[in-house]
Amino acid sequence: MSVYSQISQNKTKTVSIMVLFIVLFSGFFYLAGKYFNSPGAFLFLGLLISTFSSIGSYFYSDKIVLFTTGAKPANKKEFFDYYTTTENLALAAGLPMPKLYVIDDPAPNAFATGRDPKHAVVCATTGLLQRLDRSDIEGVISHELSHVKNYDILISSLVAVLVGTLVIASDWITRSLWWGRGDREERRSSSSPIFAVLFIVALILTPIAATLIQLAISRKREFLADASGVLVTRNPEGLASALEKISSYPYSLKSASSSTAHLFISNPFKKKDRSSWLANLFSTHPPVEERIKILRLM
Repeated sequence: MSVYSQISQNKTKTVSIMVLFIVLFSGFFYLAGKYFNSPGAFLFLGLLISTFSSIGSYFYSDKIVLFTTGAKPANKKEFFDYYTTTENLALAAGLPMPKLYVIDDPAPNAFATGRDPKHAVVCATTGLLQRLDRSDIEGVISHELSHVKNYDILISSLVAVLVGTLVIASDWITRSLWWGRGDREERRSSSSPIFAVLFIVALILTPIAATLIQLAISRKREFLADASGVLVTRNPEGLASALEKISSYPYSLKSASSSTAHLFISNPFKKKDRSSWLANLFSTHPPVEERIKILRLM
């Protein structure tokens, strides 16, 4: 697959994800409306929120992601090596210089966000900049710039916001169901048992569907970004070494959330049993050992 076909596919996926989100979100609100005996109002509310969320996430997803992760602009004087490394690699990759941000956290990690190369952001934790040597950092930055060049950032940033919106809405309706002022017994008796069952199933499946959307767009792109990054640096060992150091750090990234986890170069959450097939199945990232193995075979 060429870079151009990958970019074209990512742009098509972006539209598909936005449409899927609007359908999923509106359908969820419709079922909630049937349960609360107000399907028309809930459907309209779902369409309104999902449409504005989709459009807003396209233009402002980077700002939302940076806000939720607590990222701050990187001062060139303070993070001179970070700045010059990115500048050199962006030039080598034929990309505009992205904006640089940092997260004040000892856990080494990084991500890229934005809607296109002209509006791209690369963000690294202070832990990554302090714990990794320059060769490792070059590997990480080249990986993130590959996401920028391939328009992966458009999809991943969009999904981060949309999944977060979906989970918040699900949580809000669940709380309204259990703690609302209305008489739940009256609603149960007046609403169809079938729709009541469908609503409960939707409450359970909605977070799972959000996770599956993340998995669908995140795993394959990590392998592609690894390979594309190596084409820029010509040094697969730099990225392999960086992934080893990042994955071996024992503590999770404090500012990461389930909706933003797929953005990072390595899973920001640390699982106790990394060998568990179930944990790997529902991880937003492919096994880091597999990525390192492939890099060292290049």
